Amino acid sequence: MQHTPERREITVRRAPRFVPFMALGVIAGFIAAIVLAYGGPEDPEFTRSATLGFFTMMFAMPGLALGALLALLLDWLSVRKSRRAMVEGLDSGEPES
Repeated sequence: MQHTPERREITVRRAPRFVPFMALGVIAGFIAAIVLAYGGPEDPEFTRSATLGFFTMMFAMPGLALGALLALLLDWLSVRKSRRAMVEGLDSGEPES
């Protein structure tokens, strides 16, 4: 008895991973904080480390949000560019139970 392989239609698309985009947003916010904390004149009231911590908190969260929004945009574009394909299951040679 010959077994006919099962055919199914699937959607093929390239979806971005969200975590790397959000991590890059946080890193970009940290770099902006470094530039602002160490690029200007030192404030006698606060140390540069305290200023860096403040600016890191101010820029890391928006950077995270912008990274997530970029990943969502790329995900939306990948859904629009998705393709349909037909696949067939391979016969493993073993009888089905």
